[in-house]
Amino acid sequence: MNLSEKAEKGSTRFRYIKLCIFFSGLSVFAQLYLFQPMLPTVAEYFKTTAGDSSLLVSSSTIGMAAGLLFFAFKADSYSRKKLMTFSLLSSALLTLLSAWIPSLSILIAAGVIKGFVVSGVSAVALAYLTEEVHISVVGLAISMYLSGNTIGGMSGRILATILAGEFGWRNAVLIIGLQSLLLGLVFWKLFPESKFFNPQKTDYSLKVKQMRKFFTDPYLLRLYGIAALLMGTFVSVYNYLTFRLEAKPFSLSHFVIAFIFLMYIFGVFGTMITSRLSTRFSRNLILKSSVVFMLSGTALLLSENIYVVIFGLGLFTLAFFAAHTMASQMTALHAKQGKSSATSIYWLFYYFGSSILGSGTGYILHAFSWNIFITILLFSVAISFILASANKDLKEIKMS
Repeated sequence: MNLSEKAEKGSTRFRYIKLCIFFSGLSVFAQLYLFQPMLPTVAEYFKTTAGDSSLLVSSSTIGMAAGLLFFAFKADSYSRKKLMTFSLLSSALLTLLSAWIPSLSILIAAGVIKGFVVSGVSAVALAYLTEEVHISVVGLAISMYLSGNTIGGMSGRILATILAGEFGWRNAVLIIGLQSLLLGLVFWKLFPESKFFNPQKTDYSLKVKQMRKFFTDPYLLRLYGIAALLMGTFVSVYNYLTFRLEAKPFSLSHFVIAFIFLMYIFGVFGTMITSRLSTRFSRNLILKSSVVFMLSGTALLLSENIYVVIFGLGLFTLAFFAAHTMASQMTALHAKQGKSSATSIYWLFYYFGSSILGSGTGYILHAFSWNIFITILLFSVAISFILASANKDLKEIKMS
C-alpha cells in the first residue's frame, strides 16, 4: 500500500485516530492511578502505612510491566484494534469490581491483573501511530496520545479526591470505572482498523533476536533508563505530596489538595510544546533541557512556602511530560523493525521505575524526612541527565 494513503492531517481517518487514541490514554491513566490521591484515605480505612497503601498504585504498574513483557513477544500476533479494545473494556470491568473488594490484599491483586490487561494499549499504541499516520503528523498523533495520558491522570486524580471526600473511596472507584467503560465502548465503535499491519504468528526466535538487539543498543538502553528514573521520580512526588500537604506547615484540606492535581494541565503543555519544538531543534537537546527543568522543579519542592511548591510542581510536571514525550518518540523512531517490541520495552522500564521507586521512596519518607526523600529524587533526575547527555543525536527524521 502506498505511503501516501497513511492518515494525514485534516482527513476523517486522522481525526478518528486522534480522538480515539486520546480516549484510550484518558481511560488507561484515569484507572491506573485512581488510588494515588486517595492513599491517605485508604491507609486510614485499612489501618496501614503510607508505604503499604502505595502498593495499590504499584500493583497496577507491576501488572503493567508484566503485561508489557508478555506483549513484547505477543503484540504482533493480535489485531491492534482488537487488543486495545479488549484492554480498555476488561480493565474497566476490573475497576468496577474493585469498588466491592473488601480486603486490601485482594484489592492489590486485582490491581496487578488490571495493570496486565490494560498494558495491551501501551504495548501497541505508539507502534500503531507510527504505522498508520503520515510521518508529517506522527509527532502530533503521539502528543495526542500522551495528552490523553496526562489529562486521564489529572482528571482521575481530581475526580477520585473529590468523589472520595463526598461519597467515600469505593463510590469514587465505581464512578471512574463507569467512565472508563464508556470510553472503551466509544473506542470500540470509532477507532479505525489497521491498514499497514496484519497480525502474524509469533516467531519466538526472531523476537528473542530483536530483544537482544534492543537490550544491547546503548542508545535505546539509555532511553529506557531515563524512562525508569523519571517516571519513578514523577510517581513518587504525586504519591506522597498529598501526605506532605495534609501535614504542617501546610495543613490543607482534601478539597484544596484535589486541585493540586490541576498541575497536570502543565503536562499537556509539555507534550504539545515538544511536538512543535521537535521540528526546529534536535530531539536530544529538547530531552536534556526538559530533564534540567525537571531537576529545578524537584528542588523547589523542598520549600515550605505553598506558592513555591505549587510553582515547582507545575515546572516539574511540564518538564516530566516534555521529557517523556521526547524519549518515547525517540524510541519509536529509532526502532526500524519490531517497533511494538521496542516501545513495549520502553513502557516496561517506565512502569518498573514507577513501581520500584514509587513504593520504595514511600518507605524512605516514612523512615526519614521529606528533605531526604526529595534528595533521593534529585539524584535520580541527575542520573537521567547524564544518560541523556551520553546519547549523541542520530540523523533526525525530517517531519515534513
